[in-house]
Amino acid sequence: MMIRLAFSPCPNDTFIFDAIVHGKIDLEGLQFDFRMKDVESLNYLAMAGKADMIKVSYHAYLYLQPQYILLKSGSALGTGNGPLLIAKKEILPEDIPLLTIAIPGEFTSAHLLFRLAFPSARLKRFMVFSEIEDAVLNGKADAGVIIHENRFTYMEKGLSKVMDLGEFWEAQTLLPVPLGGIIVKKSLGWDTITRLNRIMHRSVEYAMTHGPSVMPFVRANAREINEEVMMKHIGLYVNEFTLELGEKGNRAVAKLMEIARQKDLIS
Repeated sequence: MMIRLAFSPCPNDTFIFDAIVHGKIDLEGLQFDFRMKDVESLNYLAMAGKADMIKVSYHAYLYLQPQYILLKSGSALGTGNGPLLIAKKEILPEDIPLLTIAIPGEFTSAHLLFRLAFPSARLKRFMVFSEIEDAVLNGKADAGVIIHENRFTYMEKGLSKVMDLGEFWEAQTLLPVPLGGIIVKKSLGWDTITRLNRIMHRSVEYAMTHGPSVMPFVRANAREINEEVMMKHIGLYVNEFTLELGEKGNRAVAKLMEIARQKDLIS
């Protein structure tokens, strides 16, 4: 059986999927045809039903639950790793609703977290996450929400942090920040979904215990070629919740849905 797999080229994703892509673990008779896209493209790919197993933002997952089920392994959650709101000059949080903000995609978790922090902000420009720093530097946006490896490099470009949206979430909920997860089409059937759960767990476990052997795949696809940045990225987004969501991770995902509905941020 062929599984249409999709994930991003970011270091944390290529790190945990290397063992599946290169057949380094028991795939239980399944085959994988994979593609890589940026985070918002993945969200839309899932919404179009064009992938069987796919990494999506937890914001997008809130809309995708009728068609997809969340796997126990492969998620990006954690503490101190949320999206950052950055600017070129000093900006006070109370000024944000009056400014143009660059956002890395409408259905990203970064956008949902921004909306939770600044519900009255309306002037937004949606763009690919890798374009946001330049948009702020060039004056196309007054501030921007950055994700992935950009959180390690924005200061080198003369940008400064206005707010850590992850810290905002953690202060409000006392739970880890739910950023992205691996979902699988329910139409595949329970037997295949169960196998994919085991395979994903096996792949994450392999990466965690055989780090050096998966790094060539990570390096080959990373936007940021700095080895230190890649390792920081992996260290931040691959953790205990990636191996197994567990009770606390599931509570964080449920809390995101609860708050988003309470505040009428999702339909």
